[in-house]
Amino acid sequence: MSSGTGMRIVVTGATGNVGTSVVRLLSEDPEVASVLGLARRIPDWSPPKTDWSAVDLASEQSDLTEQFEGADAVVHLAWAFQPTHDPAATWRTNVLGSMRVFDAVAAAGVPALVHASSVGAYSPGPKDRAVDESWPTHGWPDAAYCREKAYLERALDTFERDHPETRVVRMRPAFLFKWESASEQRRIFGGRFLPGPLARPELLPFLPDIPGLRVQALHTDDAANAYRLAVRSDARGAFNLAAEPPVDAQVLGEMLGARPVRLPRTAARSAIAAAWGLHLLPASPHLFDAVLRLPLMDCTRARAELGWRPERTATEVLEEFLQGLQQGGGARTEPMRGRKVG
Repeated sequence: MSSGTGMRIVVTGATGNVGTSVVRLLSEDPEVASVLGLARRIPDWSPPKTDWSAVDLASEQSDLTEQFEGADAVVHLAWAFQPTHDPAATWRTNVLGSMRVFDAVAAAGVPALVHASSVGAYSPGPKDRAVDESWPTHGWPDAAYCREKAYLERALDTFERDHPETRVVRMRPAFLFKWESASEQRRIFGGRFLPGPLARPELLPFLPDIPGLRVQALHTDDAANAYRLAVRSDARGAFNLAAEPPVDAQVLGEMLGARPVRLPRTAARSAIAAAWGLHLLPASPHLFDAVLRLPLMDCTRARAELGWRPERTATEVLEEFLQGLQQGGGARTEPMRGRKVG
């Protein structure tokens, strides 16, 4: 492990979309002496002050306490989105694996735990106004992603009660994108064989305008900066993270030069359900149901207590992501490998 005066940070899920940005920003921070990245597969990528360890959170054999010994903070990002047809498998990694992380943080006496929650943890909420971090976090029960994020919110409630000496931060970001994440997210949500080059505005004769489809987006690097600020601060509790403006068919239509056309929810859901049932689409109709019900988030607390502000607008984020889809954007880790299809 790297030596020096400064903080020692451990990051789980360090090779994914958020992990690569968090590791890079921490490695560049003069107040951080060393970063230990945990991932199932060690990457061909090594930023300054960074070491790697191969760990599978789904395995009961993983000795996380040993990995966490002497750390000033653990940033827990590890998450499995698939297989969506086997919710027991994602539960083992996401929920049981997270519980192992929490237990190891306590056993190793780590002073701070920064956990990746999500807008997906929130109960259904309004689309015409923003809610703060006090909005209920019971998720949308039919979607595995939301169910698991909400369950871990309750697990952290218990953890904080039993371990008041540990500073716990819960990050609740909007949808996170960057150029390098394009290939990974295409595989996760669109399927391995969806041609990225088709993501060109001129190929869109119209844009589906689905009632309730109004969400928030954020650049992954901006989210990672919030994690970095949380590690370095004394902040506790939950923080919403999102960029402006909220994204709907009108915003996308102006950005892409496409005409929004109203499409009933039932028609859109039926198409997604059919493709998912035939294993043609990894994203489930249950997640689509949840997205239509997600509230818009107010990020005042992150600005006031962390001094955080996103550097990119939501439209800039999506423009960069679309370029990544067209160009096969990726990074030098196994989850983030770039690939063009078509």
